[in-house]
Order: sequence, then C-alpha cells, then structure tokens
Amino acid sequence: MDKQLNQQWYYGWNIVGAATILTLLTVGMRLGIGPFFLPIINDLHFTRSELSGVIAIGMLFYGLGMPVAGYLVGTKGTRFVLLSGTAIVVASSIWTTLASSLTNFFFAYGIFLSIGLAFTSQVALTPVISRWFIRQRGMALFFLSTGSMAGIAIMTPLFTYTNETFGWKETILGFAAVFALITIFSALFIIREHPPEHADLLNSASAKKTTAAKPATQTAPISLKQALRTGPFWKVVLGLFACGYSMNLLGAHGVPMLMDHGFDSASSALGIGLIGLIAIFSTLVLGRISDTLPRRYMLAVIYFVRGLGFFGLVMVAVNWQLFGVATVGGVVWAGSIALSSAILADIYGVKLVGVLYGLAYVGHQVGGMISSWLGGWAYETFHTHWISFGSAGVFLLLAAIISLTLPDKKQFQSA
Repeated sequence: MDKQLNQQWYYGWNIVGAATILTLLTVGMRLGIGPFFLPIINDLHFTRSELSGVIAIGMLFYGLGMPVAGYLVGTKGTRFVLLSGTAIVVASSIWTTLASSLTNFFFAYGIFLSIGLAFTSQVALTPVISRWFIRQRGMALFFLSTGSMAGIAIMTPLFTYTNETFGWKETILGFAAVFALITIFSALFIIREHPPEHADLLNSASAKKTTAAKPATQTAPISLKQALRTGPFWKVVLGLFACGYSMNLLGAHGVPMLMDHGFDSASSALGIGLIGLIAIFSTLVLGRISDTLPRRYMLAVIYFVRGLGFFGLVMVAVNWQLFGVATVGGVVWAGSIALSSAILADIYGVKLVGVLYGLAYVGHQVGGMISSWLGGWAYETFHTHWISFGSAGVFLLLAAIISLTLPDKKQFQSA
C-alpha cells in the first residue's frame, strides 16, 4: 500500500506546496504596504512623497537582491539562502518597529527588509522547482503565482484588520514571527535540492516511453554572458518591468487611491484583495494549460487584459463597479511571473534560470520603484491618480505586444 502511494504521489509537489506558502508571505508583505501606508504616515508624520520614496528604494533593493539570491542558490543551496533571508527579515522587522526617524525607517524597512524578502522570494525557489519538474514545469511554477495572488487576497484585508485592531508595529512583529516559523520549517524539513533522475517524467509511463524511444535533442550549452546578449531575455525584462510597475503601484497605492475616490477602507481593501482571491483559482486553470498552449500567447493575453483593468480601476465610482473590475482583473492577474520564468527555463535551461530570472526581476523592481514613487508624488503634485494608473495600463499593453515576439522553445533550439 505504501509503495503504491509513493508511486502515485510525487515528492516535488511537497516542495511546490511549501514554496507557494512562502511566496504568499513574501509577496503579501512586499506588496501589502497599502494597508500600512496611511497608518505609518499618521504615526511617524512622513509625507506621502517621503514614504513613497522609501517604498520605491525598497522595491529597487528587493530587485537587486534577486540576482544575488539566484547566484547564492546556485553556489550555497536553497536552504542557506532561505535561512539567511529569514534572519534578515526578523532583524529588520524589529528595527522597523523601533524606527522613529525617516533615515532609520529607510534603512530598516526600505533596504534590509527588502533584501531579506528577496532571499525568500520566488527567485530562491524557482531553480529547485525547475529541477524537480520537466513535463509539468509550467503548472508547478504557476503555483508560485497562486501564492503571490493569495498574498494579495489574504494579507491585504488581514493587514487592514490587524492594523486597525492592534497597530501597524504589532502587525509587522506578528508577521515576522509567523514568517520565521514557516520558513525555517520548510527549509529544514521540506526543501530537497536533488530530484530523482528524469524528475516528474517518472510519473508518466508515456513520457518515459517517449524519452526512451526518442532522446531529447542536444544543443550546445549557452553561457550567462551569451544569454544576456540575446533578444528574448531583454523582451522578458521589458515585460517584467511593466508587470512590476503595475503590481507595485497597486500594492502601494491601490487602497489609498480608492479611498481618495470615496471608498471606505473596508471596501478598498476588499476590492484589491478580490483581485488576488480570483487569481488564486484562475492560476489553477492557467497552470494546467500553460504546458499545452504557447506560453508567449498566454503571456500577451494576461498583459493585455490587465492593462485594460488599470484603466477600469481608476474609473470605478461605486462598489459593484469596483468588484466587477477586480473580478475580471483577477482572472488574468496571475501568471506573468510564472510564465516568464518558465519561458526563461525553456529557452536557456534550468542551470541558468536562477540567475537569469534574478537579473530579469531587477527590471520588475525598477518598474515597481518608479511606480511606487510616482503614485505618491503625482497625486501630491497634480491631485490625480490618472498619471500613475494610466501609465501602468499603457505599459501593460506594450508588454502584450512585445510578448508576442518571443520565440517558443523549439524555435530557439533550432536557431
């Protein structure tokens, strides 16, 4: 019975489950600044521009930490990176709650917390999942997007509630404690670096027959320097720039924007959280079809519909409009990061995917840095959110066009 059970259940899914929960917590805190925004301003007497600047620099350091995490995963292992990141997150969270000046808050929350979260982000987890999954790589990586969306859906309303009930400092300390317990347990007892031979192909008899009958085409290995000189990598970077610009804008300024437009705090948090809630279920569908349909077409559709959603969010005036736009947007909110990492793994191989994904994610966070600052500055200067949210829509529509020009795996290998 036990032997039969072991044949039916592939251990790689345990790693995916742990990685999904870690992503939920990491993204929930990194993109969950919205509920903290006004309480921090009121308590520490920062201006919107000052706090937006701290968030913007934090987004940049979150991105800069990604390639470092990817490199360390390749040299020191996933467990080392996760445990190091956890130590940084806990220390910087305590420092953040003790900070009273803008400078202290900038270093604690803006820099060190961002670096710690980068070390426990998808970049640290994508290489190990890519090794454990071949046939179902797209679906496995999509579960990380499920975690990201759950982070928005669960943590945004939760942070809103705990901030109002206990205070923003107590919320950050509580998060750090839960985060440390889950991450340490996952790193020590669940994450395993080395998959069995042929990874998840072992689960499929037909796949094994195909592999035995027709060996995979061997291609000349490509170096990191060569990969950085190719067009597909930079197209992925441009798409991730638009993704980061839009996601971090929504995370930092979505709730304040809706409150500025007359929505109460509960409706604003629910509207933003609904996007993530719907996305949790949509990723299950998108993940299944990502290994059958061309990934570039799926990526283009996701960027296109998401771009239209940003125009819709800034135009809504009543609750039913907000929840309607959030529902439609949630269907395509997930997947861009999962598809981008899967495309990089398809084109360049699993050995390079960690560092390439980390470098590409810098583009994501540069976009997030710009939008996080622009959202606050533009509103204070021009008293409108159209500049920041409208530009996010435009960037996403351009990203959709660029994604259509990406090669598929077969085209690149035959080149």
